Amino acid sequence: MNGSSAHPVPLDQLPEERWASVVDVVVPINNRDRGLVLRLVELGFVPGERVCVVAVGRPGREPLAVRVGHTTFALRRHEASFIRVILQP
Repeated sequence: MNGSSAHPVPLDQLPEERWASVVDVVVPINNRDRGLVLRLVELGFVPGERVCVVAVGRPGREPLAVRVGHTTFALRRHEASFIRVILQP
């Protein structure tokens, strides 16, 4: 990740302890992942919401502990890859 806040990146690429804003949630082609994306939106991963990766599993950065609002969720990298964010200054 280049650190630029101008270009959205997948949430699974966000560095630890960096706040970002959700700009989009990608709607996948296959039905299985569509249900997953709907669940992410229901959990609060919606445009404008602030998010932060507070911890990552070792090895392989999985799962990700992601704070959204006042709640922390454990997401697989696959799940987080559907959420596009921009870094906050």
